[in-house]
Amino acid sequence: MKLSRIVILALLTQTAGAMAQTPTQGDWPCKQVRVPDIAIGGLWNGPAIDAERQSWRNDASVADLVSRIRQRRTPLADAEKLIADFAHAAGAESKARLTRLFAGTYEAMNDERHEVINGLDRFGHRLKDMAETARQGSEEMRKVQDQKPADPEAIRKASEALQWRLRLFEEQRRMVTYVCESPALIEQRIGALARAIQKEMDDR
Repeated sequence: MKLSRIVILALLTQTAGAMAQTPTQGDWPCKQVRVPDIAIGGLWNGPAIDAERQSWRNDASVADLVSRIRQRRTPLADAEKLIADFAHAAGAESKARLTRLFAGTYEAMNDERHEVINGLDRFGHRLKDMAETARQGSEEMRKVQDQKPADPEAIRKASEALQWRLRLFEEQRRMVTYVCESPALIEQRIGALARAIQKEMDDR
């Protein structure tokens, strides 16, 4: 059972090349540029939220609503209705309370995104380690194949070990496109929620 060196080289080179597209971003595995924080300026043109970013958790109703609307299992239409109901109930304080709601939503979802970014860094580091392990396995198999006289049993074992490493590596590599979409999904969600909150402010 002999694995093609061309196949091995293609797999490892493809991953190394993809991860080298952002050489200043450490173990970041994604084609997308690594951006640690969601920019508030692109989401919000309401009042400043510096104070509210520190205090929103002290408002139980805001904290509860943030927990509900940030979850992707809550349909966006339902989240928008919850925001509208919240604004209506706030009455004369709606502007201040909606500002606090946005601050809490931003903080919670930006923290969630931080966790995802850190997880992607760890994933990229693991992928690099797996690629290096597979490369070393390829070198080990080459040495066994080049031995004279040839040892068929040693070649078989080295080939099977390498194929197992490559299979694990390839399974992880295929996940890159999917997992790298996670930060963008969070950004899309918070953008939609910010627009809904802003709309309620503008309507009052």
